[in-house]
Amino acid sequence: MSGAVSTSVESADVIRLMLQFCKENGLHRSLQALQEESRVSLNTVDSLDGLMGDINNGRWDMVLQAVSYLSLPDNVQQDLYVQIVLELAEMRELDTANHLIRETAPMIAMKQDTPERYLRLEALLKRNYFDPREAYDGDPKEKKRSSIAQAISKYVQVAPPSRLLSLVGQAMKWQQHAGILPPNTRIDVFRGVAADAIEESEQCPTQIAKTVKFGTKSHPECATFSPDGQYCVSGSVDGFVEVWDYQTAMLRKDLSYQEEGAFMMHEKAVIGIAFSKDSELLATGAQDGQLKIWRVATGQCVRRYEKAHNEGITFISWSKDSSQILTASFDYTARAHGLKSGKTLKEYRGHTSYVNTAVYSRDGGRVITASSDGHVIIWDTRTTEQMHTIVPPPPPHMPSTIHYAVNAAFMAPAAPGQSGNEDEGLIYVCSRTNTVQLMNMQGQVIKSFTSGKRDKGDFVAMTPSPKGDWLYAAAEDNKLYCFSTQSGALEQTLQVAEKEVIGLVHHPSRNVLAAYSSDGTMAFLKP
Repeated sequence: MSGAVSTSVESADVIRLMLQFCKENGLHRSLQALQEESRVSLNTVDSLDGLMGDINNGRWDMVLQAVSYLSLPDNVQQDLYVQIVLELAEMRELDTANHLIRETAPMIAMKQDTPERYLRLEALLKRNYFDPREAYDGDPKEKKRSSIAQAISKYVQVAPPSRLLSLVGQAMKWQQHAGILPPNTRIDVFRGVAADAIEESEQCPTQIAKTVKFGTKSHPECATFSPDGQYCVSGSVDGFVEVWDYQTAMLRKDLSYQEEGAFMMHEKAVIGIAFSKDSELLATGAQDGQLKIWRVATGQCVRRYEKAHNEGITFISWSKDSSQILTASFDYTARAHGLKSGKTLKEYRGHTSYVNTAVYSRDGGRVITASSDGHVIIWDTRTTEQMHTIVPPPPPHMPSTIHYAVNAAFMAPAAPGQSGNEDEGLIYVCSRTNTVQLMNMQGQVIKSFTSGKRDKGDFVAMTPSPKGDWLYAAAEDNKLYCFSTQSGALEQTLQVAEKEVIGLVHHPSRNVLAAYSSDGTMAFLKP
């Protein structure tokens, strides 16, 4: 019978982890206050060899900074400071030397404990000359440095950097391994839960909470949230790919490459963008048909397809296992590209105008494309054969002989109010009319959502909420229309831009909707 293993942690060790965190993050006043209140000293260095090297080479500025975090015996501290004062005197840096003996705690303590030694040192500083043999008691100063280094080394411990963050990271990995926390998610460390697993009931937005304003000659052409909810990324007409904090509408400066101004970018306008399912990779497509795959954490381009299409890439999505990237294009085709091979694997050809969106069905067995030719085509993913062609019916007030451009066709997150073959799924179809339709794969209309406007009421963009409770559509009047998917009723409208809205994208788990437009803004909308 095995007994439970108990591991105890000293409270002083926990405080030292906090002290190291304060030191490494420049929180010097917090560090000092915590040391004084807890009476626990850090007493560690990142590298003992580094500290010994600094002492032996007389790099006293580095040494003083390091020992400020150490708790050393009074005699060792005094020996160190005496050596520094003597070497400053030798270099005739008398003002600094006098400041050290009069203002520093070890020298003030030496004046009280061993006044004779203090007075001798003070007298040496008052002389017009410096005698090394007398000052260093007949020994070379290098020998004195070595002796001090050896004395200090007895009281110093070496700790790897970032111990607090490392331990937290290891604990989170263990909890993910044990199934306590879900993998590939942002964690609320304080509460010990997945940050994006905190349930929010879906609500439609009522206000513009924050707005990103692009340059006078720039505007966003595409945007997306990462599946883990950490990032909102935009692609702009000037070729820049930028990562934003959706809560502040500021650039994410915690990404070092953005802090340094080394942005992800294309030579031409970026008009398609999508994250892999694990949120680690970002695919971006440009006006010239180039496709790039980036590692978001580092900003490194890990794969490049120079001619993924002959013309601009209008839309990007990933396969369920993130092994393939599906792209739609102005060249009338959709194509699937292998991430590992770096090659185009499949082509879905059959539309007679621009392909505006291309997505996989939930089981990955079909590809659904929407085109400006007025058709939605359901393809067999493997064979690329057309399985069904859907022509969304126009509203009653519009001529039925005309095919209206389909802006988007997306899988519905759920089948609102419907029972049936769940694997088949339903799709939202947004045509350039005042109506969005919920349809099945055979083209049957299940439910319609209309702006009710004939003038500037035609929709230009659409997205469902993550759980499927709401359907959001932007119209030519630059307003957001919020529909209840259960009732089909229009519940809310909101002015979101001054000029044409280009697209909408929803946060994967929060009540945050981003609307980006040609007026050079990306607005974050909240209830």
